[in-house]
Amino acid sequence: MQTDREICALICRNNGIKAKEIAIELNIDRQEVNHVLYSSPLMKELCWQDRDFCWHGIMKQSRPHIGLQEFAGYYDTVKNFLALSENEWLEKLAEGCTNIGRNLNDTRGLFHSFRDCREQMIGLFQDLGNMMGDSCLDWEIAFELRLKRSRYVRIYADVLIITENRVFSLEFKMKDCIDPEEVLQAAKYCPYLEIMFGPTYEVIPILVLTAAHDFFEFAKIGKTDAVLPVCSGDMLFNVFDEYLGFLER
Repeated sequence: MQTDREICALICRNNGIKAKEIAIELNIDRQEVNHVLYSSPLMKELCWQDRDFCWHGIMKQSRPHIGLQEFAGYYDTVKNFLALSENEWLEKLAEGCTNIGRNLNDTRGLFHSFRDCREQMIGLFQDLGNMMGDSCLDWEIAFELRLKRSRYVRIYADVLIITENRVFSLEFKMKDCIDPEEVLQAAKYCPYLEIMFGPTYEVIPILVLTAAHDFFEFAKIGKTDAVLPVCSGDMLFNVFDEYLGFLER
């Protein structure tokens, strides 16, 4: 995964670069570069090759993340997101989901979950605005990220919040208690998001329990020593403070 991340970052920094140039720049074997470029479905999703055999990144790895809309149902600044009514936002989200191939079958309450995510985000940015002012309005937000990890497997991240140097990946569950399997689910997207956003961004997974209240703790990820934050929607601002430290100022 580290090699994939370095190759993708180098491609995204250049306006067209060949495999042999990637190998020289990163001091790795040309065969390894070719294996990553031609065998990884994720790399094929994030990069493309022109007729001169030069590779290009679809998405910039710096703000604004031009190209991120190719992978998300909705992507914009927080300021623009907050300016939309619920119906305006749902219309844009539905259009974006259709463009990326996201199934919008509502038999399982999909649109209810969309609305719930939106309300949680509005509540979060109201809290953050009260605590840190308007600086969070320049952040970026994406809903329903879709990435192809393999031929049949798709990755869906519910919400991404992108600050100057961090990507918060939020997984929402309509529950009030921690399920270890859902902790694993929230964490498993990290390596792929790290490739997508590059080495200058730290990816932080968060599990949000929308039926819980006044809840925040760190949960162990499987049998590892690693942990990730799990919280209720009304405590999301505490998770952001853990990493940004705005309440200490």
